[in-house]
This record gives sequence, C-alpha cells and structure tokens, in this order.
Amino acid sequence: MSTALDRIIAYKRDEVASLKQHRSEQNLLAEAKAQSQPRGFANRLSDIAATGENALICEMKRKSPSAGEIMPGADPTAIAAQYERGGAACLSVLTDGPSFGGNLADFSAIRAAVSLPMLRKDFMIDTIQVVEARAYGADAVLVILSCTDDALALDLTQAALDLEMDVLIETHDAEEIERALALPSQLIGINNRDLKIMKTDLATSEKLSGLIPSGRDYVSESGISEPDDIIRLRKTGARRFLIGESLMKRPDREQHVTSLRRAR
Repeated sequence: MSTALDRIIAYKRDEVASLKQHRSEQNLLAEAKAQSQPRGFANRLSDIAATGENALICEMKRKSPSAGEIMPGADPTAIAAQYERGGAACLSVLTDGPSFGGNLADFSAIRAAVSLPMLRKDFMIDTIQVVEARAYGADAVLVILSCTDDALALDLTQAALDLEMDVLIETHDAEEIERALALPSQLIGINNRDLKIMKTDLATSEKLSGLIPSGRDYVSESGISEPDDIIRLRKTGARRFLIGESLMKRPDREQHVTSLRRAR
C-alpha cells in the first residue's frame, strides 16, 4: 500500500519533469546568481540559540495531509510579519501545492515583506529544485532523507552549498541520523512527524537527539504547540525548533511566538 509520502513523491516527479520542459537549469542558475547574498539561515539560528533563548523557524502553510485545511485563505505576508514581530529567528515556507497549499509566489511575496532568512520547504528530488529555490531568493532548503538515497541527498546538499545556501537535513530515525552525519551540512532536523503515516510524537526527538554530536546543530521539528513542549524538548538539548501548524491556527500568533521564544 502506498503511503502519503509515496503519493507526494509521485506527483513531485511530474512537477520536476514539467519544470525541466519549461525552464533550463542554466537559466535558473543565472537568476540564482543574480540574487542578493543569502541571509545566513544557520547563523541566525545560532545567534539566538547562543543567548539561551529558543531559535524558532516559524512556518507558513495553508493545509497538510495530516491536518487537512488549516488556513486556506491565509495572507502569507501578514502572517510572516507577525512571526517577525514576535521574534522568529527564521521562516519556513511550504511551496508544495497539492498537499500543503503553497507556491513560489507566496515565497516571493514573503521575501519582499520581511528581512528574516527563509527556508524553501518542499520535497527535493532533483538539483533543479535547489537552483530554483535560490532563484526565488531562498536562504536554505530542506533535504528529507525519507525521500532520497545517499547519492541524491549529497547532490542536493552540495548544490545548495555551492549557491551559499544552508541545508536542513531532515531525519526521523537512527538510520537517517547516521546518513545525515555523512553529509556536509551543519543543520540536522529530527522530525517528530513520521511522513509515511503522518503521526506526530515529541518522544521521537527525545529518543534520537543523543545521536547528534555536539558539532552539529539539532533542530526539533513538528508537534510543538505550547511553551511546555519547548521546555520538554530543551531537556534534549534542543534550542532550535521548526513550528508550523499550531502557529497557523492561533489568533494571537505574534504574542505566542514571543512566549515560545522565551520558554525555558
């Protein structure tokens, strides 16, 4: 039986084929190199984590396979501005359309409206997507090890580093952490959501965080709603957190970001 992730990767292959029909990687590379310098995604996280506060990657997404519709009519720039005022370190913007309701137009609009470093969050299966991300001004990309073999993960990571972007390597089990440690990226995420069954459990970070050595920067992703969740995860050594669905649903978004940043 196919999983939710299998279905996403299947249509992602079609999207990449269509992109290659309409755009050449060389033209996208020229656009990428014409962009202003990346804004230091990993460094921004480290600067805030070094103060003892929580470095939050706050996410813009309208829907998800696990939650369904979250905010279908969301104004991406207004939400991004609330995140910035609340004290977010960085932003994550879903650009997948079918499953998450995102697009690159949202990404461009947010980039023009705020000064925070931005992660293009999508399902990367080809280096042309990495180049496209930089052409739209991304400061970082996500590489999901559940979606890639080792060779592809290295190609995607190196393509991003060559364009001076940061890379968040996403893992969800011990084997994937071992694979992540072989890649030349500072940021390793532990996703508390299993993308194959779309189940979320903060215990995933608690079980796996000890496998990440002190020389790497660990990001706990998904399932974080309240300051108590942050306090729980700080016990695992986490000072960097990616938070999406729960923030999208809150009417007091700006104030809640502030409370999450300060939780300890």
